[in-house]
Amino acid sequence: MRTEVLDATTPATTTPVTTNPRGDVAQMLMDRLGDEHLGLRTRTRDWTWDEVVRESATRGALAQSLRRPGPFHIGVLLENTPEFTFWLGGAALTGATIVGINPTRRGKELEAEVRYVDCQLIVTDSAGREKLADLDLGLTDDRFVLVDDASYVDSMAGHVTEPQVADGVDASTLFLLLFTSGTTGMSKAVRCSQGRITRLAYANCAKYDIDRDDVCYCCMPLFHGNALMGLWAPALSAGATVCLVPKFTASGFMPDVRYYGATYFTYVGKALGYLMSTEESPGDADNTLTHGFGTEASPGDKTEFSRRFGAKLYEAYGSSEGAGSIRLDPAAPTAALGRPANENIVIVDPETLEECPRAVLDEYGRVLNSDEAIGEMIDKAGAGRFEGYYKNESAVAERIRHGWYWTGDLGYVDEAGFIYFAGRKGDWIRVDSENTSALMIEHVLRRHPKVISTGVFAVPDPRSGDRVMAAVEVADHSDFDPEEFAVYLAAQADLGTKAAPRFIRVSTSLPVTGSNKVLKRALQTEGWRCDEPVYHWVGRGAPVYTLMTDADRDALEKEFDEHGRTRFL
Repeated sequence: MRTEVLDATTPATTTPVTTNPRGDVAQMLMDRLGDEHLGLRTRTRDWTWDEVVRESATRGALAQSLRRPGPFHIGVLLENTPEFTFWLGGAALTGATIVGINPTRRGKELEAEVRYVDCQLIVTDSAGREKLADLDLGLTDDRFVLVDDASYVDSMAGHVTEPQVADGVDASTLFLLLFTSGTTGMSKAVRCSQGRITRLAYANCAKYDIDRDDVCYCCMPLFHGNALMGLWAPALSAGATVCLVPKFTASGFMPDVRYYGATYFTYVGKALGYLMSTEESPGDADNTLTHGFGTEASPGDKTEFSRRFGAKLYEAYGSSEGAGSIRLDPAAPTAALGRPANENIVIVDPETLEECPRAVLDEYGRVLNSDEAIGEMIDKAGAGRFEGYYKNESAVAERIRHGWYWTGDLGYVDEAGFIYFAGRKGDWIRVDSENTSALMIEHVLRRHPKVISTGVFAVPDPRSGDRVMAAVEVADHSDFDPEEFAVYLAAQADLGTKAAPRFIRVSTSLPVTGSNKVLKRALQTEGWRCDEPVYHWVGRGAPVYTLMTDADRDALEKEFDEHGRTRFL
């Protein structure tokens, strides 16, 4: 399929012509000026690409009028609404930087993240403003733009302007600060220039088969790189249609697809798992989807999705910091990511810096020589492509060592040359494709009056990513009341929605290191198979903990086998 854009020297028409790729997001937007193809759709209104560009220019003009000295950073705390995309466009045209604020963050964690990235303006709505109300962000009330306030419409009317690119905006202009997580326990913000996002836009159109005729269903959050890099930017570069829903729901997915006539979508593994948990219908394959892109889905879910809904899925590996490490290969085993993109993508032993030997797999795909074969995935040539973290040089130094880019992810390569993901380093837990800090969860648990000590760590999810497990030390097992503990967790304002433990091990003597730190490595190895009581929470909604039985353990581990993830146990 081909990518079509409009050359800036060519008069605007309803059918853009093919030309060389642009160097920055601003010029990609200007290519859409005069384009009457549908650019953005919701359930209540449609916009042509020309209208999208003009709406973006208006937001950019408003931002310019509110600009103060210092970094031109605009925080956006919104669900997937047209306003989010218009502010993305407005920032691109004016040279501002968008900071997507994660609405699942809470309390001091949220406060620290917003302050860290130096937002001088926050675009949100009434619900978002209420969430931020008790936080000390260093901003006065006039630095908040509420898109659902009556005065906002008047502000827009006063800033209608002819779209143009501000002086100095080019490929090097900082466009996004994307929050990610590292091994230090501190949030980090990845620097993404307009040039990087533009290169990804064109590359992903080619890699994931996106062209102007595609109708791109955006159900993943726009504060996340999945939606921005895998859908919004490619759709902009190709002039495809973007269809927005506020957030993903399994029950609403297929009705939305049919309503919009969607052909393409992006996903994360847990969302795909929720979809596959819905009741199968004889009419599932009666839809317009042809393909999708995502990460961290279980092999079983990918296979079943294609069978039920008839769409091809492009599963890939990437991160906010860098991408392009993996080359897709149709011949890859179901559990593999693909092949290393080039000879610079290797798995090494972090201590010896030597390349790890090839993994030997048994008939179930389990690694028989894991101690030797599993190491950290690195890119020997990736240092030049990594644009760094905002105000965190120590974290940059951790990523760039010996002239190599270290992903922080574990992996292995089998004897046929296929590469596999084997988990994440450090003290971060990957839940629903979002990183959650074990340290922050420990702080919450430790506040409970009966908890003497605690360790929080990741255990694998049978479908995708991780689940949160906590080990708590109490004076006596009778001091732990699962109902009371669940009520306590639900009342903690700084416990994110994805951070409540799914498993709680109750101990009267947690293992410790020589310096009296909880030995989480040993706890993680045992997981829910230990000789102490383990309570688990199944389902969604508020936590409800019940004592785990041997039958419960067997049933859970059977799920790993069903979804091709036994190797993670």
